[in-house]
Amino acid sequence: MSSDWRSADALRDGGVLMIDDDSAVAGGSEPALPASSRTPYSEGPVARARRAKAQELIERLVAKGRVRITDPDDDEVAEWRRVVNYAKRHGLEPAGKRIEKAPYGGPGLELFLADGPHPNARSQRPEAGGDPVPVPSRLGNIHPIVTVLKDDERRLVMPSALRRRSLLLLQGLAAEAIRRGYEVRKAGSSFYPREGGVDIAVDGFAYTVTVRQEFPESTDPERSVRLVVELAHGLTGRPGRWRDRKNRTLEEALGLILEEIEARAVEDARRRQEEQQAHGARELRWQAAMDAAKEQAVREQLAQVLCGEAARWQEAAALSAYCNALERRIGELNGVADESALGSARLWLEWAREYVRSIDPFTPLPGLPHTHEPTREELKPFLRGWSPDGPERLGGR
Repeated sequence: MSSDWRSADALRDGGVLMIDDDSAVAGGSEPALPASSRTPYSEGPVARARRAKAQELIERLVAKGRVRITDPDDDEVAEWRRVVNYAKRHGLEPAGKRIEKAPYGGPGLELFLADGPHPNARSQRPEAGGDPVPVPSRLGNIHPIVTVLKDDERRLVMPSALRRRSLLLLQGLAAEAIRRGYEVRKAGSSFYPREGGVDIAVDGFAYTVTVRQEFPESTDPERSVRLVVELAHGLTGRPGRWRDRKNRTLEEALGLILEEIEARAVEDARRRQEEQQAHGARELRWQAAMDAAKEQAVREQLAQVLCGEAARWQEAAALSAYCNALERRIGELNGVADESALGSARLWLEWAREYVRSIDPFTPLPGLPHTHEPTREELKPFLRGWSPDGPERLGGR
């Protein structure tokens, strides 16, 4: 850690800043009440109930291999995820196994045991917080992104000693991130003038880390030299802000910050996998709906041809009956009626029978009609809310 910032007037007595950070859950802050007067969370009713559910889930998974939850509502899905997370956090998974989740039957959920730890689990990577993150003592040979911040006078607008310390913090974080195989980028989000930061990309997910003066308007010498490091878009219940504390400086907290980035990357990778699985399942359901709709649309084409043929057949049958009746009547009047009238009737009967033959659907014998590829408009009535344009364009659901 650089000695320059320690020589600031506000720290002239060698004191260390004594502000807690928002990661007190992880780092441990002093309780407001004596520990003996508070019931540990692990003994509370919610924790006991979740532990019981987690243990029951593990027993079912070991016995059956898979547990399927059909037609759950959003609250049930959320509770099952909490139970799974509880089992993971408290080491309830069987040795050499891990619990995995997958979509099942639309809104359902399938839980099963897979071999080995999760490929993105922290246990699969070198220990992130065991060793302190080195922080340089001078601004030489720094990362290009940190150099850009250093040269931009519109960023990190603060006293020079604090600005220098901020850049050293960012350089230490950037160098360690690269050592771990991550990418350091120019921050994608915009900053206020007093801020500066970088993006650290892990497995394709970018996380913005910023440094700023915490109390720039303060006239208190101690408060005015305090810095705060923030990790943007913090998840509920996760640490996202670090300050100097009584027993730990920001330089000593860089390992915790990187651990938090890695933890978020694990969650984001798991979420991405679940989304991909859900997308694949949704695409399968859409394709099945499309196949069924095409079959029904072609069936509708054939039905329309059939109805037309049946109508022609009924017409031909009626006209044929008319011709038969006319022929019988001509026979009854043969030798009785005027010969010219009978001749005209015979001519009319001949023409009528020829016409009946021309519209008779059985002349010639009909075969299976040709069909065409159904249009999107022909498919719509049979898709039950799905769009004919793709699974991402779902209407009515």
